[in-house]
Amino acid sequence: MATFLYRLGRGAFRRRRLVALAWVALLFAAIFGAATAPAPSSGSFSIPGTEAQKAFDLLEERFPGMAADGATARIVIKAPAGAKITDPGTKTEVEKIISGLKGGAGADQIASVDDPYQSQAISQDATTAYITTKYKVSGMELTDKTRDALKESGKDAQAAGLTVEIGGDALMAAPESGAGEIVGILVAAIVLVITFGSLIAAGLPLLTALIGVGIGISSIAALANALDLGTTTSTLAMMIGLAVGIDYGLFIVSRYRAELAEGHERDEAAGRAVGTAGSAVVFAGLTVVIALVGLAVVNIPMLSKMGFAAAGTVVIAVLVALTLVPAMLGFAGRTVLPAGKKSRLFGKGKVLPEGVEPKPNGGTRWARFVLRRPVMVLLAGVIGLGAIAIPASKLEMGLPDDGAQPVSTTQRKAYDLLSDGFGPGFNGPLMVVVDGDQALADATVERIKGLGGVAAVTPPMPNEAKNASIINVIPKDRPSSVETEDLVHEIREGNGKDVLVSGQTAMNIDFSQKMNDALLPYLTLVVGLAFLLLMLVFRSILVPLKAALGFLLSVVAALGAVVAVFQWGWLGSLFGVEQTGPIMSMMPIFMVGVVFGLAMDYEVFLVTRMREAYVHGERPGQAIVTGFQYSARVVVAAAVIMIAVFSGFIGSSEQMVKMIGFGLAIAVFFDAFVVRMAIVPAVLALLGHKAWWLPRWLDRILPNVDVEGESLRKHLAGTSKEDPDKDRELVNA
Repeated sequence: MATFLYRLGRGAFRRRRLVALAWVALLFAAIFGAATAPAPSSGSFSIPGTEAQKAFDLLEERFPGMAADGATARIVIKAPAGAKITDPGTKTEVEKIISGLKGGAGADQIASVDDPYQSQAISQDATTAYITTKYKVSGMELTDKTRDALKESGKDAQAAGLTVEIGGDALMAAPESGAGEIVGILVAAIVLVITFGSLIAAGLPLLTALIGVGIGISSIAALANALDLGTTTSTLAMMIGLAVGIDYGLFIVSRYRAELAEGHERDEAAGRAVGTAGSAVVFAGLTVVIALVGLAVVNIPMLSKMGFAAAGTVVIAVLVALTLVPAMLGFAGRTVLPAGKKSRLFGKGKVLPEGVEPKPNGGTRWARFVLRRPVMVLLAGVIGLGAIAIPASKLEMGLPDDGAQPVSTTQRKAYDLLSDGFGPGFNGPLMVVVDGDQALADATVERIKGLGGVAAVTPPMPNEAKNASIINVIPKDRPSSVETEDLVHEIREGNGKDVLVSGQTAMNIDFSQKMNDALLPYLTLVVGLAFLLLMLVFRSILVPLKAALGFLLSVVAALGAVVAVFQWGWLGSLFGVEQTGPIMSMMPIFMVGVVFGLAMDYEVFLVTRMREAYVHGERPGQAIVTGFQYSARVVVAAAVIMIAVFSGFIGSSEQMVKMIGFGLAIAVFFDAFVVRMAIVPAVLALLGHKAWWLPRWLDRILPNVDVEGESLRKHLAGTSKEDPDKDRELVNA
């Protein structure tokens, strides 16, 4: 493979104009497709195999049109102090809101507007009421005109002294890119400049990553409506694609500069960089793809689509690194090197005279420190991460609702008004679907009334055929509470297949349970496949095992940090957490998938350098030092960049995006700086030659992928003997 990648990299360098033109054409084609594609929907949400989903399917069958996925808005009105919502003046203002919605802008997208005085949507103390507005389309398909009319509907009532707030998914819009993402990119640019000491060298990984992400995101937007992709799909793809795209470009450019330092011509250096570092990029990318595609094991369509879309963006990032990066190096000329080093590198082709040892860099000094005290470093890393992981034992999972929104938003204010006026459980009603006659429905109502956690139960609402009914149940506690979850289980206990519990709250509970059940199979599949892949790369059993165990330690520690910040509220104000609560249900399995793939980037790039040195005759300890000498600076820079990119999403107003950004950033920090830079060299130092042990029978079975470039060296040595000048031409452009 190294020989193939060598030819690919050198070919891209020599035909740089054609390669660059092809990628730019692909970018414009993707942008054109996104611009002309229909507007994406919010994406359907289903959880196959759960009771809540069965109830929803039954609802569609027995109550046609009732389970439509159109958006819903709740306009919550509270009377001024000392007044009632039933007072004539207040009632007039409420009726104005209703008539304004029915006859105003965007009325063509409205399916129904309920009058609270007729639907009895008035609190017991008559101070609060709500208007339920149902739309014909999803929140993402609402026009700006319709959404603006909804936002403006209560302005006159507010001017008259009433409090008006709006909740529901009708106000939902695609997550906006804020200043945080831009700051992340700026930090990445600064780190690249510091790492390379050259603006051109720093700009190359950033530019190529942005092109790759642009193609990926535009392609997702073009296909979003056709494939029913959710609104968070592009956010995830951008987050992952940008991080790995910069890292992969960084790896190639760094190795290219090292090959130039060895005295190779520019086209040759590009070929060798892609043939060696490119091999690490390919396998690092494969681990990320395996982790993301493996999300399909959970059997939740929305999550599977997110994983496939992000995996596609990673594949683009790998292809960009292998082709567009060497092509751009051809355009950059000699400016990829710091000004003070150009003459030394392009003079005699040597950085230092023969026999003169270079001054040890930071990576070399750190590796030697670890080699002197491997046990101390290992214990410090394991105990430190173990302590941070302790809060993970108290992990509570759920899905965020409007109660997790910032307190300054109208959605959160509406949520609080409903909770104060109607009770905490009103924001999370349960829908019980009875597949039977009226007698069964009445018996079900009486049974539910006898349960302790119930605040109210509505009479059964039968369908036209009188063979099914809907019962609405209001819990006493808030939707995300343990008490509400217990109530759902109590209602389900003792009921046969004819009585099913659904609704958003029950869907959230079933979703969390499904994620819990899928975590171990998913972990086994992803780690198992990646273990086999790393065994191919490193020709070892213990190195992949160490990599997997180190990852588990870092991801559990990251989950502990997420629990401490978002569930317990520690340092919450620092990260903009205004409301603590359960951790998003998909967070553990999502972190396992994404972080595992990203963590293997550093493992592959760092340890392949060690493996390369070991294969070429260095002793285990010296191979560790060599690996850190050439790779530590790049791995640190790549980790800082990835942390900066992920941290940029912490500023999002979406709780899910904020939590994902924090979780991935802290996980990369733990994995890169504690596991890969400390625990890995300590373990390898203690293992010595045993680290690279592989049974002979297994060595014969496993194909040789030659990541360390041994076959490439032999190929180049043979070419050199045939004709020293063959395949070596100076490219001055």
